[in-house]
Amino acid sequence: MSLPFTEHFSAHLPGVPGTIRITSLYDAQVFTRRWVIRDKDLALKSMLKRLERANSSDNAYAALGDFKRALMARGLFPGDTQQ
Repeated sequence: MSLPFTEHFSAHLPGVPGTIRITSLYDAQVFTRRWVIRDKDLALKSMLKRLERANSSDNAYAALGDFKRALMARGLFPGDTQQ
């Protein structure tokens, strides 16, 4: 599932210089897999399972919303989402 261009955003992965562009559900899944490997946080593992099990657009948007909130809570979501 690809996101509309207006909803693309960048995120910081701990330990990686620069930002990573998230343009689809798949991008969020890959980002979260790498994030889980780095942080080994149970809450992140649970979020990854939710991203991977999203079987409808409603579930996918809800999971992406949780993903964005997790990024914001950990200071990994840049203030400017338009590039």
